[in-house]
Amino acid sequence: MQLNKLKPAAGSKHARRRVGRGVGSGLGKTAGRGHKGQHARSGGFHKVGFEGGQMPLHRRLPKRGFTSMTHRQHAQVRTGELERIKATDIDLAILKTEGIIARDAVAAKVILSGKLTRKLTLKGGVKATKGARAAIESVGGKIEETPAAA
Repeated sequence: MQLNKLKPAAGSKHARRRVGRGVGSGLGKTAGRGHKGQHARSGGFHKVGFEGGQMPLHRRLPKRGFTSMTHRQHAQVRTGELERIKATDIDLAILKTEGIIARDAVAAKVILSGKLTRKLTLKGGVKATKGARAAIESVGGKIEETPAAA
């Protein structure tokens, strides 16, 4: 096979229709546009979704979905990042001062990613996933749950 000899499969390409070129072509006179009306005229078009003045479908249907305004304020902390912190009692304030989470974070959750070899305690509403909880408890650490606000 040579690249300069490649051709499309037989019958896969068709010549462009030349409309409005006489009655013998089959597409003469009105050139496939029918008789009169907006679409028969040059420049006759309407916007996408236009339904002749009827309320368009995209405006008839209700809005759906939700984007949380606070999703960036809930931070994730890896277990490998907890290993670098010198303190053993870890809460939101310590995570912020160490620069692990953003200053505007209102909550943090520890996820299992990286090794954890020392004992530490999670306090002050810092939550943990099942895997992270198991990793923390396996090295002798604990997670202090804060009572939920009523």
